[in-house]
Amino acid sequence: MTTGATIRHTIGKVNPMPAEYEIGQKVTITPVSKQSLSTRDSVLHQHAGLTGEIINYYWMRPPTGEVFYLYTVRISTSNKEIVLHGDEIERMKSKKPRRRTLKAR
Repeated sequence: MTTGATIRHTIGKVNPMPAEYEIGQKVTITPVSKQSLSTRDSVLHQHAGLTGEIINYYWMRPPTGEVFYLYTVRISTSNKEIVLHGDEIERMKSKKPRRRTLKAR
């Protein structure tokens, strides 16, 4: 059974709009908690707060014409890979390096 949705891999394809995240970017898993919990959501909540790296992404255009992205994230602590919607991850906040001051002698 086909749904009419178009799924495109990122390599060698022209994306209809720029992706929010890039391959190699560090992210934190943040499940959307305003929805009722499905089986997928309950599994996803086990990974909430963990960090990972974007290793690939795909864009999808259902018949409604809206484009959205699915990201493959490798979890840092376990090397496990999971596929997440763009609203289930956020950029890791980088820590600013502490500025060193030299003491006068």
